Parts: sequence; C-alpha cells; structure tokens
Amino acid sequence: MSVSHAPIASGSGAEPVDFYPAEIVRHQTAHWRGVEMETIQAISHEAFEYSFKQNRHLLIAIEQGERRDGELLVEGLPTSTVRHCSHKLILVPAGRKFFGWQKPRQLTRSLCLYIDPHALPIDPDLGFAEADLRPRLLFEDSGIWQTVLKLKAQIGSANPSDRMYAEALGGLLAHELVRLHGTIPTSKPANRGGLAGWQQRRVLEFMEEHIAEDVSLNTLAELVRLSPYHFLRSFKRSFGEPPHRHWTKRRIEHAKSLLANPHASITEIALDVGFRATSAFSVTFHRITGQTPN
Repeated sequence: MSVSHAPIASGSGAEPVDFYPAEIVRHQTAHWRGVEMETIQAISHEAFEYSFKQNRHLLIAIEQGERRDGELLVEGLPTSTVRHCSHKLILVPAGRKFFGWQKPRQLTRSLCLYIDPHALPIDPDLGFAEADLRPRLLFEDSGIWQTVLKLKAQIGSANPSDRMYAEALGGLLAHELVRLHGTIPTSKPANRGGLAGWQQRRVLEFMEEHIAEDVSLNTLAELVRLSPYHFLRSFKRSFGEPPHRHWTKRRIEHAKSLLANPHASITEIALDVGFRATSAFSVTFHRITGQTPN
C-alpha cells in the first residue's frame, strides 16, 4: 500500500510526534521538569503515518498495537515490519529520525515521553546529558515500563505533592535509560546519615511555611545545597519516606486543625492546604487517616 509522507518535525523546537492525518489520534499531555508525557489514542482503523526528529529523547510505550501492515524506522536501525507491538518500547535518542506508517488491526494506544536530557532534576554525576544513548526498537524492559505507568498515573492529578513525585520518577527514568545503555558510572560514597541537622530543619521549616504551594523537588534540593537525586535519597534516609509523601502528611495534619472549626468549609480547607480539588483532598485524607473529612 502507499501513503503520503508527513514532514519530519524540526529538531529546534519542542513539537511532539507528528501524525498524518492529524485528526486520526486524540492526545492528552502533562508537563513536568525535563519530561513531557503525551497519551496517544487512535480513533480510526484508517492508515496513518507518524514522524519525529528533535533535540529531546523520545521514549514510546505501546500499550496496545497490532497492525495489518506497516513499517517502523529509527535512524541507525533496520526497518521493522513486526505486526504485534503491544507492551513494547521504542527509544529514539535526541537528533535521530523516527518514522513509521501502519494500517492498524487494533486501535493503537501509546504513551510518548519527551525527555530533555539537560533539564531533568538528576545528579550530574550520572552523565545523562552527555550519554550517547543507542536507539532501540520494540524492546521490553519491566523497570522502564513500570516507571512509565507510574508517570501516566500522575496525569491530571490535583494533589500538589504529585508534581514532586513525578519529577522524582523522571530522574528514575533517566537512571533506567542509562542502565539500559550499560554506562552507569561508579557511585561516589553515599552519605549514610541522610540529611544533616541543619538541612532537616531548613527543609521542614520551608514545608511548613509553604504548606499550600506547589514546590518542585529541585527547589527543596537547592535549599540544602544538594542535587535533586542526592536530596531525594538523603531525605528518605532521614525521614523514612520520600519528600512528596512527607509533605502530603503535613498538609493533612494542617487540615485536621482547620477541621476543628465546625463552621469551616471542606472545599476552602482543601484549597488552604494546597489541593486544587475537593475530591483529591477527600481521597488523600481518607487514605492517610482512615476517615473522611466530614
């Protein structure tokens, strides 16, 4: 069969995968520091094309994909005509061309992650920004797959601490990709004592002062002069849980004191402690306390 070719997106911008015809897919996107995720859902069995070339890495997780005919090409690898692609991954390193066309047997459902290697909040010693990742086509990796699904679960979240969690997952994804590449550097001796006393006090005071704000992992790390990766690891050693979970618990404790006022509005309290939706506040409150706000 023949299909007309869509233009390859320029590498200088921040455009996502280009689909032709564009109306054949529906999108939902989410943005975090260094990572953008786009859900792709085909809505027709009509043949379509897709193309990409940019200065960001592209990781594709194909949740559902079976085609009657088609081709996949990542620059530097042989063309693939494999027809059963469900639960497979594709890695397109920055600057490489990605192109494909297909006549789907199933309505394709995929997750596209656009990764800026210079913006992720990760330890510079990892060398992710300089890593020369190899292209991979239709491979399997359970660690990467689970991290991608955890990021997908954060799309549209109204919980303010989930942005911090998503940023941590972005850093984890970078580690998974470097591990896949087989070039993880030898770790420096870890600080097994966690955060120093002054660092713990500074972070906890900041959390209390900014209880309702949406603060990034990078901001907390800068407070105590650590990289986001080392901060995340040290915080967990000090407090037994990651910062996003600790901050959520502090928000709920603050909400408890506000709920002591019988005339208080649950909606107002949810907003006061940083939740954008009452439903998200109620779910989180019940998960932590075992009771509803009412």
